[in-house]
Amino acid sequence: MKKVKSLVLAGLLALAPAFGLGSPAVAQDNAAKAAPAMATPVDADPRSSDRGAPADSADVNVANASAADVSEAAPGATVAAPPRMKPTEGIGMPKPGEYTLQEQFTSTGHTARWLHDVMLIPLIFAISIFVLILMLYAMWKFRRSANPIPSKTAHNTMIEVIWTVLPVVILLVVAVPSIGLLADQYKPAPKDAVVVKVTGYQWYWGYEYPDNAIPEFVSNMLPEDKAKANGEPYLLAPDNRLVLPAGRPIKLIITGADVIHAFAVPSLWVKMDAVPGRLNEKSFTIDKPGVYYGQCSELCGARHGFMPIAIEALPPAEFDQWVLSQGGKPAGAAAAEKTADAAPAAADKKI
Repeated sequence: MKKVKSLVLAGLLALAPAFGLGSPAVAQDNAAKAAPAMATPVDADPRSSDRGAPADSADVNVANASAADVSEAAPGATVAAPPRMKPTEGIGMPKPGEYTLQEQFTSTGHTARWLHDVMLIPLIFAISIFVLILMLYAMWKFRRSANPIPSKTAHNTMIEVIWTVLPVVILLVVAVPSIGLLADQYKPAPKDAVVVKVTGYQWYWGYEYPDNAIPEFVSNMLPEDKAKANGEPYLLAPDNRLVLPAGRPIKLIITGADVIHAFAVPSLWVKMDAVPGRLNEKSFTIDKPGVYYGQCSELCGARHGFMPIAIEALPPAEFDQWVLSQGGKPAGAAAAEKTADAAPAAADKKI
């Protein structure tokens, strides 16, 4: 009997490691299932519909499968996202036959368009007409038939003073608003700005909301049939948009993962290079809700022309709803949590 017990005990001891290894294996399998569905290979086709959230969904879906897996643990993830906003024809996108800048929806954009339309274009037109008149006058006045003996005049003090002083005055007049615009474009964002990390990949964009606890999701160009079905311009419409609040300051932290890209949205007067190994910053405030389109503006490879940008600016309340729908935390809740976490540390330091 003792021999039987000894054999049974030895068998259990021999099988114990196998049972012990089972748990990590199951955990690893579960982790693989919970990994983000949008972890996209760089060499995949960005126009493939299976690389993003369904384009015909009515909601602005974050392309991350783990959000569904953690919905029970994160109550905010059960909140429904606002309906996907429909674009307005001619707003936030180029217009057929347009010869000036797009209509602007940021304060720096308004200044830039005023500088372009009201100051620079009339000035360029006036100088061009003036030079053309001078050329025609010189051709007529000093033609060979009217002047068989050419003039030997080499200097005219008054003319030389005019053509030196006048351009200087013109440059000074243009410099004042130009320097102000440059300063406004690089003004640091306030502390309460909505922070988004933008990463350029070959050939798509990645968006992450660190302060709202929303992990990175990627944005790929929609195929032509899905873009038209959504009522969006082909080559400018992605599957997942960059969702931002209107009327709140925004800070974009822009970088590149492989080569140099450029994040550009003309109607918001936003353009910043995405450089690997460097974090560039761009701050702005969107005037009103809407959908604003852009593209990569730095030649970055074979599919450079197929990595569009779409910013969906929502009213602040709807943006907070969208953040909750992605399992994230609105700005107020995140700030309160940081304050609560910092309080015990401060108390320990005082002690």
